[in-house]
Amino acid sequence: MRGDVRFGVLGPLTAEDAGGPLELRGPRHRAVLARLLVARGRVVPVGTLVGDLWDDPPEGAVGAVRTFVAALRRGIEPDRPPRAPARLLVTSAPGYALRAEPDAVDARRFEAAVREAAALPPARALTVLDGALALWRGPAYAEFADRGWARAEITRLDELRLLAVERRAGAALETGAAADAVPDLEAHAAGHPWREGEDAWRLLALALYRAGRQADALAVLRRARDALVTELALDPSPGLRRLESDILAQAPHLAPGPGTVPAARPAS
Repeated sequence: MRGDVRFGVLGPLTAEDAGGPLELRGPRHRAVLARLLVARGRVVPVGTLVGDLWDDPPEGAVGAVRTFVAALRRGIEPDRPPRAPARLLVTSAPGYALRAEPDAVDARRFEAAVREAAALPPARALTVLDGALALWRGPAYAEFADRGWARAEITRLDELRLLAVERRAGAALETGAAADAVPDLEAHAAGHPWREGEDAWRLLALALYRAGRQADALAVLRRARDALVTELALDPSPGLRRLESDILAQAPHLAPGPGTVPAARPAS
């Protein structure tokens, strides 16, 4: 037996077992599998699959979906005996479901790690979040970004990844690794400047300050203020203004230590 199948959606869609990658065949076969993975074990009706695969379904679309499902079953359960019931991609009225265990899907493992890290001390959280972020091979459901059925799940996973980046940065600041956190936070702030609460700016400024770069930290906060006023016609949040005042005063509570980095927002 080749063993249990593991699925990857944090990047291009993949399926593999102990013997290596499994063949997923053509684009619509892959789309069916991705659609079932998005459903997270729930049944997807055949009619929904038809509507998701074609803007203008051809005659015989239902039969085509059944053909795709049969081929996928052969691909992801290559050792299943003839006529034995499917174990993974099951028929369940009025359609199909993928009964993969949560830890068999990289996105589910990622989510579990982000939740786990929230309750861990900083050093352990840093290790767990490094492993979680390493699961990403590219954009979630990369080849299905233009599909309406994938959009909400892509957005949800992307938001969770940004939260993980911020939580990792917070853990790094607490463990004295501020200088190491700066490059990732610079990229994070450049790509996502308007995150809720301006977390990207706040964390970057704090990391720079703790790395001994007070002038750079203040420059980041000035840049954030100018961008908020110019691009959004908004004043900086009270948190950003308070951080600027604290940096100017070299407030003792900004030094690394328990509780000095405000808690990140909870994972959804």
